[in-house]
Amino acid sequence: MTDSQPAWPVPLRPELRSERPYGAPQLDVPILLNVNENPYQPSADVVSDIAAAVAAAATTLNRYPDRDFLALRADLAGYLRAESGVDLAAQNMWAANGSNEVMAHIFGAFGGPGRTALSFAPTYSMYAEYARDSHTDWMVGQRDGSFAIDPAVAARTITDVQPSIILLTSPNNPTGTALEPEVLRAVLAAAAKVRVDDAPAVVVVDEAYAEFRREGVPSALELLGDYPNLIVTRTMSKAFAAAGLRLGYAAADPRVVDCLQIVRLPYHLSAITQAAARAALRHQSELLSKVADLRAERDALVSWLRGRRLDGKPLTVADSDANFVYFGLFPDRHAVWQGLLDRGVLIREVGPDGWLRVSVGTPAETEAFKQALIEVAGI
Repeated sequence: MTDSQPAWPVPLRPELRSERPYGAPQLDVPILLNVNENPYQPSADVVSDIAAAVAAAATTLNRYPDRDFLALRADLAGYLRAESGVDLAAQNMWAANGSNEVMAHIFGAFGGPGRTALSFAPTYSMYAEYARDSHTDWMVGQRDGSFAIDPAVAARTITDVQPSIILLTSPNNPTGTALEPEVLRAVLAAAAKVRVDDAPAVVVVDEAYAEFRREGVPSALELLGDYPNLIVTRTMSKAFAAAGLRLGYAAADPRVVDCLQIVRLPYHLSAITQAAARAALRHQSELLSKVADLRAERDALVSWLRGRRLDGKPLTVADSDANFVYFGLFPDRHAVWQGLLDRGVLIREVGPDGWLRVSVGTPAETEAFKQALIEVAGI
């Protein structure tokens, strides 16, 4: 609920009365490094093509949009074929208003009362909210000290919990760590033995930051053909520099996609969104051209942070395959966060106490963050 409470009672569900809306701070400061956006704006040519596509779509706004958006789904399949070398068709694809809505569809189809979703903490905090909103029980296993998941522990946890949905994130948010292939295979093997209404669990691998993974790190897409209960989600918000577009998507067996269609709202993707997304995909090479630069900037930032010392001890910095870096440990992380904000740099307090997350920005933004951190933390 908002800070401004109504003067009259409202019949909000009892379990929601102490909740607050999800969202990172949106503040007007010079350096925004808190929500893992791509810091590079689209070029004038890309903007012009998207604007032309939107203008064309606007001529038919009196009609409902294409409910099945097969053309967009075919374009997304084509992109993933080129990006990961996996043979996919439009029928393998699903899309929605950000990968958040894709996840809501997954929970709507495979969660619900009497069912359980499982993930491994620390991870994306919205997962618990998808579970809450769909009346799905929520359980978390734990990662080790390097934020990895032990395959045997994961398999044992799945056997004990018997979840209908298993959520894995690669690279993981907030830590940036990629999922080891042997962990995913162990999870998929254990999920196949789960029985929820005589069916195995679905395994969802959230690859929102996959384009930033290091050379040689595989995508879960490579296993889709072997595991019909596997769903891989992606987004255009990060590497594509299209956070404002709100287009997330999933790749899965066509039978899984059919299930997601049951719970989607009618005409959930507007004609404007479809047109803008297809136009952006036509410029995928240009929009993704800064990914290599951001990877290099990330790796340099990891090295720099590992070279700094706090109270005589080096900072702890997680390995990152994403476009952000997770670092600590600070006795009072909020004081560090506030000190950076006071200097015009906004980063994120997220995950276990003591840790902070900073998005990779332009070289100038990264330098501003470094200088502010030196001043605030004395590192």
